[in-house]
Amino acid sequence: MVSSIVVQYTELLRVSEHDLWSRLRKLLEGQGLDPDRTVVVDLLSGGPDHEDGQVISADGRVFEFSLFYDQKLEDGAKNAVLHGWSDITDRWRTGSRAGLTSGAFAWMAQLEEQS
Repeated sequence: MVSSIVVQYTELLRVSEHDLWSRLRKLLEGQGLDPDRTVVVDLLSGGPDHEDGQVISADGRVFEFSLFYDQKLEDGAKNAVLHGWSDITDRWRTGSRAGLTSGAFAWMAQLEEQS
């Protein structure tokens, strides 16, 4: 079963004009991912200066990363940078987001069937 977080965050990635999501789209494109075909598993505050995230690419690869920016500044997200970009395709099943990731893969399969 897919989490509402996955659905909501994926939609935000694809259409939101909020600085955080606009910047994340650009950063994902820089990593070779198509934001319109990428699924956001999670994006969670990791502290006062960053968000920790995980995404699934259209070809089924799973990546984790940290998105650093000055959260105290109104437009701090405009200058966000990726750190720790890591392909965890071979080990996501043992991570803390395994349930969310599994549900996200199932949801991706349903979306492809509907296309």
